[in-house]
Amino acid sequence: MDLLSMRWRHTLFAHWPVDPDVVQAHLPDRLTVATYDGRAWLGVVSFDMVDIRPRGSPVGLSFPEVNLRTYVEPASGGERGVYFFTLDAADRLGVTTARLGFRLPYHYATMAVRERDGAIDYQSYRPASRDAPAAHFDATYRPVGDPSPPELGSLTEFLTENYRFYTDEWPIVVGVIDHDPWPIQDADVEIRANTMFEACGFDHPGGDPLVHYAREIDVTAEPPAILH
Repeated sequence: MDLLSMRWRHTLFAHWPVDPDVVQAHLPDRLTVATYDGRAWLGVVSFDMVDIRPRGSPVGLSFPEVNLRTYVEPASGGERGVYFFTLDAADRLGVTTARLGFRLPYHYATMAVRERDGAIDYQSYRPASRDAPAAHFDATYRPVGDPSPPELGSLTEFLTENYRFYTDEWPIVVGVIDHDPWPIQDADVEIRANTMFEACGFDHPGGDPLVHYAREIDVTAEPPAILH
């Protein structure tokens, strides 16, 4: 049974390859970093969440989010999913609800998203607090070409088609989402500021990211469960 429905708009996937041992050192023991051709990936993913509604609610929330993530599998075996090192969002109620209801490391940030001449201007600034350092992400991205679903078995599919997430709370919580395959486009991106890695204890991987874009997609989320 779905707990939430929402729409994600103007999603940027910006990924950097990383040594798997570097990522594994930041994961809980019950999760193993997932790799593609021997490489782990760290991704900064930014988007605008629109009309987030609990089941049966006539009113929804809308706010931007940016997160730093990697991809993992349960050490005991199971489906690949997302592991979030941080999620910054521009709504205090949404942040509190996600922290309590899904045990996700959400933080409040000042954010702005603007579509201008076919490009997306995206700014996020999280001030330092008692439980997290400051984090800043500022970028402009522009889709290129026509959208299409990721090819089965491709790196693009590995990085975008993930339908569950795992937390590092004890016990580990599993969240399951559902949506159609991503309508992926290439994109040009200018990143003016990105301290998401340093804010989570990583050195910046360096180099240009592998970039994908999706204009919008409808998403549903199930109630969280316990990883057995």
